[in-house]
Amino acid sequence: MTSTDYANPYRPLAIRLFNRIGRAGRSLDQPARLHVDSLIDSARRKTGLTDFGADGHLRALGVLVESINDEARLTATGRLMQRSRLSAALVSRLQIQELLRRHPEIDDIDLGRIVLVAGLQRTGTTLLQRLLSSHPEIRSITGPEVLHPVPDVDDVERGKRTRERRAVLAKRAFSYLAPEFTVIHPIDHDQPEEEVLLMDLTFMSQSAEATMHVPSYSRWLEGEDHTWTYEYLQRVLKVLCWQRPGRTWVLKTPQHMEHLDAFRTVFPEATIVQTHRDPRKTVASFCSLVAHARGMFSDCVDPFEIGEHWFRKTRRMVQRSAQAREDAGDRRFVDVSYYDLTRDPIAELRRICSRAGIAFDDVAELTATRCIEANPKDRFGKHVYRLSDFGLSEQMVDEAFSSYREKHAIPFE
Repeated sequence: MTSTDYANPYRPLAIRLFNRIGRAGRSLDQPARLHVDSLIDSARRKTGLTDFGADGHLRALGVLVESINDEARLTATGRLMQRSRLSAALVSRLQIQELLRRHPEIDDIDLGRIVLVAGLQRTGTTLLQRLLSSHPEIRSITGPEVLHPVPDVDDVERGKRTRERRAVLAKRAFSYLAPEFTVIHPIDHDQPEEEVLLMDLTFMSQSAEATMHVPSYSRWLEGEDHTWTYEYLQRVLKVLCWQRPGRTWVLKTPQHMEHLDAFRTVFPEATIVQTHRDPRKTVASFCSLVAHARGMFSDCVDPFEIGEHWFRKTRRMVQRSAQAREDAGDRRFVDVSYYDLTRDPIAELRRICSRAGIAFDDVAELTATRCIEANPKDRFGKHVYRLSDFGLSEQMVDEAFSSYREKHAIPFE
């Protein structure tokens, strides 16, 4: 059972000691801030490369780093992990550009059919992603791929081992730093992963605001055009397809609900699947996930601030996705009730495949059944959460999402 004492995050002894040393270092005026130039220099030294690609990533990185430095109040562990994460993203950009330089034919790859799962957080999106990826004809993105999009160019096997090792280490790190996080959001290195980690390569994703207090960055991000972000994602998908081909893809990241207009500009033929569940449950559950995630990087976790931010953000995602659907005439959208999905997942999977033009035979049903058996509900423990822990109430949620609930016939859970 997960803790609801969000303001006092769990800390292994070694991490508490490391953070204490970090606080002492700051008191001696030792540098604790992140610097864009330092991150860039580090990535170039590690790779011997210089070309990051020409888009808006450096401007986005600058805004993000400034927000982290001024607002996130990270622990020594948090700063170390964010520095590592940002540096790794820059390294991946350098490697991607180098691969595209060596193999310009990658840009001509046709990705084929795309199915996008774009429901709100905590609405069964992970289950649906795994069910779809169990289909023999559907390619997903693996954990190792999102952590290391380009393996060693000159040694494919060594690159593959590096990918696997990084994915295993990342899972162990999460389990060590926040054991309860895997109860809320299971992380398996050999299972499909969200492409939001690939969108991190543009520094234009929701990852930062889901793991840190970065309000100025969040406000800036909402005012930006995300089309170029999806154009870069498309190039990265082609890089992955060049390494491991696929003609039908399943993508999944709730963030897409906020930018379906930009997504559809770049992927106009994609089938978009939206999952729906009682907002009373989804808002509280996701706020709990955010609180546990932020607790890995900061000692200053304010549940009420998290509730205020993500209540507004979730409402924005619902409103923007509804507008995108209206603009598109609701074409290529498939609605899936969380309750239908959990009650009869095979029937929902068959319906989605039919709408997307994907054959669903006995073999596909068998692999989906095995996937269901391997992913039982609460297999890592029970996730406990309450709206009141985040300064929210059922009345507030019901009023904010009344039209959304009515449009999609979402029951009270």
